[in-house]
Amino acid sequence: MGEIIVGVRELKAQLSRYLRLVKAGRSIIITERGKAVGRLVPNAQSLEEKILSMVKSGRAEWNGKHLKPIKPAAKVKKGHSVATLLVEDRR
Repeated sequence: MGEIIVGVRELKAQLSRYLRLVKAGRSIIITERGKAVGRLVPNAQSLEEKILSMVKSGRAEWNGKHLKPIKPAAKVKKGHSVATLLVEDRR
C-alpha cells in the first residue's frame, strides 16, 4: 500500500473518501500548488490493540492478564551506575 498524493481542493471535496482510506491503513500526502504541505496517516494502535490483533491472527496467545512485576536481578550500589556494574562484570 503506497501513499496517495492529493491536492487540497480534491481533499476538501472528497474528505469522507480519503478518511476511509486512512482508516484502512493508507497514507495521504496533501499538496498545494504541486508542493507537499501535509500528510494524513493512520493513528497508531495501542499496545493492547496490537496484542489483540496478533491473538486474532494466531501469531500470539494471551489470557488477557497483565504480568506480575519481578524483582531486579541486581541492585546498583550507592554511588555507582549500571554502566559501572557492567564494566565490573566484564573484567
